[in-house]
Amino acid sequence: MITRNKPWDSYRRVAAQTASPGQLVLMLFDGSLNFLEKAKTGFDYQDPLLFNQTISNNIIRAQAIIHELNATLNMKEGGEVAVNFRRLYNYFYRRLGQANRTKKKEPIEEIISLLRVMRDSWAQMLRTGGEAHRDAAA
Repeated sequence: MITRNKPWDSYRRVAAQTASPGQLVLMLFDGSLNFLEKAKTGFDYQDPLLFNQTISNNIIRAQAIIHELNATLNMKEGGEVAVNFRRLYNYFYRRLGQANRTKKKEPIEEIISLLRVMRDSWAQMLRTGGEAHRDAAA
């Protein structure tokens, strides 16, 4: 059986392969925000199965991205910036775990808000050429 890739999958694969480390971090921020927004849509479902699956599956995906962001921190050269990112990522992971266990929307919204600030700051730093800080944190 021949499987066909969707054009969007090919685009994403090429984008990830050709992106700079800083752009990859931005893509990970975007991905985690996307999954958390999808998780929030689960609260609109009346069907318990759809409610739980939508919330849980998307939180787990966002946590996987946050785990990857945390695992790739350069703790040796990143100094205090990397330590602070690690603390934030650990907090995000724990809060999302709580949100998933309790099926509460508020922790998801809190993490979305914090991630958006980080994402926007990261994007601004990339636009203005903050190479030294980006490489240390990434």
